[in-house]
Amino acid sequence: MRTGTANLPLHTGNAPAWLFGRMVRLARGIVSLLVTEFGPREVLVRMSDPYWFQALGCVLGFDWHSSGLTTTTCGAIKEGIKGLEGELGLFVCGGKGGTSRKTPDEIRLYADKHSIGVDAERLVYASRMSAKVDSAAVQDGYQIYHHVFLFDRSGNWTVVQQGMNEANGWARRYHWLSTELESFVVEPHKAVCSDSRGNITLNMVAAEAEENRNISAQIACEKPYKTAAEITRARELILPGRHPVTLADISPRYLEKILVKTYECQPQGFEQLLGIEGVGGKTVRALALIADLVYGAPMSCRDPAVYSFAHGGKDGTPYPVDRPNYDRTIAIVKKAVEQAKLGNTETAQALKRLARFYDF
Repeated sequence: MRTGTANLPLHTGNAPAWLFGRMVRLARGIVSLLVTEFGPREVLVRMSDPYWFQALGCVLGFDWHSSGLTTTTCGAIKEGIKGLEGELGLFVCGGKGGTSRKTPDEIRLYADKHSIGVDAERLVYASRMSAKVDSAAVQDGYQIYHHVFLFDRSGNWTVVQQGMNEANGWARRYHWLSTELESFVVEPHKAVCSDSRGNITLNMVAAEAEENRNISAQIACEKPYKTAAEITRARELILPGRHPVTLADISPRYLEKILVKTYECQPQGFEQLLGIEGVGGKTVRALALIADLVYGAPMSCRDPAVYSFAHGGKDGTPYPVDRPNYDRTIAIVKKAVEQAKLGNTETAQALKRLARFYDF
């Protein structure tokens, strides 16, 4: 079991065209080889492993210590397998910024075009709920700006999304894997990677927050004016020192509008509450605080974050990218894929022996 720390300071800018083009070709070869050798599900499993993902980004030539490794690696994979989705049985949706909001439409498009073994709306729900959890249920100061959703024909999926914290200058990456997911709202992550830890405000998906989740959902079903009155009263009180959660930026008048919607929906549990449109971080925070102060259901502020170079990095770290060597690597991986498809696995087996020799 490999362990370690991935430091991801926020970096701006884009990968240069000469490098990104090579990243796309190498990513296409690596993913194709993985699918040929192990099947598309194995790609999902590996993408959910934060250390394997980080190593892949380094192999593709991106700086190990850059937040851009996440967005560029996912972008290279998506672009690399474009046109091969049906052949590989692997589909990549979403991306950075505005592209992430197109994820549901991309999922439906692939589902219509290819034979998917599950209802596309189940996948759309998984995409939206994973994003909602990391933006509203886990309030750690990191604003989600990158969301990529990968799935196969059987409906297995993985999510790689990233948030930024401009105050401390770091990024945080969230990994999800459907095959190990028991609940969207109880310890759902495969991994959360961040160098900066301990400043979390609220963790509503922590196992120990079960009572608070249940009572929050019950409060959301009560008449809006009663809950809004509790928020107004809480804002006027001096909260106990144990509370890192504040209500200073929550407007009882605006909150009451959202509570009208939750009252009409009558959510049967925290997951349904979280899935209601308009329920965001402020609503979750207000309900959690009421559940704690009024009903004695403790909140959790536990940080969910627990958690090699091959061709150099774009910024010259640890050394500049060796372009001829990079191109030779692309050619070798491409040859391995082509031969494996024809039943000749000699090159692929050689790569496996090399990996064992170097203990990759």
